[in-house]
Amino acid sequence: MQPQGLDLIDIIHKGAIATYPLILLSIVSVAVVFERLWSLRNIGAITLRVTESILEPIKKGQRDLAIAICKQNSHSPAGRIFLNILERDASARLEVANSIAAEAMFEENQKLKKHLWILGTVASSAPFIGLLGTVVGIIKSFESMAIAGTGGFAVVAAGISEALVATALGLAVAIIAVIFYNYFQTRISTLNGLFRIQVGKIVQNMSV
Repeated sequence: MQPQGLDLIDIIHKGAIATYPLILLSIVSVAVVFERLWSLRNIGAITLRVTESILEPIKKGQRDLAIAICKQNSHSPAGRIFLNILERDASARLEVANSIAAEAMFEENQKLKKHLWILGTVASSAPFIGLLGTVVGIIKSFESMAIAGTGGFAVVAAGISEALVATALGLAVAIIAVIFYNYFQTRISTLNGLFRIQVGKIVQNMSV
């Protein structure tokens, strides 16, 4: 009799204790990735554009015009950060303005990191879930061998191959999650640096 090839659907069903949670985690991870990609799009370009558009009014003392421009761009982190600074007392000292800016940037940084904890959790837990599925599968394979009363690796080979799929799936889910987690962390760090530079320009021109 010819040995049957691996049936992926059957393997997933047999290893449900690990494969189903991993499939769910992969769907959640993909949803988070697309949501963050959409949320972080064009933020750098918008930040530079908003900065350029309000610098001239600030230099000319047209604070109300600068505030109006920020309100028009309140959908962007830069617009909200600059609005927080400009809406405070115009006579506030430089230290106060810097403190206000730091608070506003911290709030925006937390918003940029929204849902990233999910990717971090998936990246760290998926391999262990896959390993759990593999261990359970191997235990079942040896139990079947004991019940059958026969020995030899051939008896458990199919079961072990099915069990190892759980580890492979867990690693695949974790690799994707950790790649995008690191990407978003780097992207957000770069954006925070850009925010600090542009806020410095705004605060310096306000104090002139």
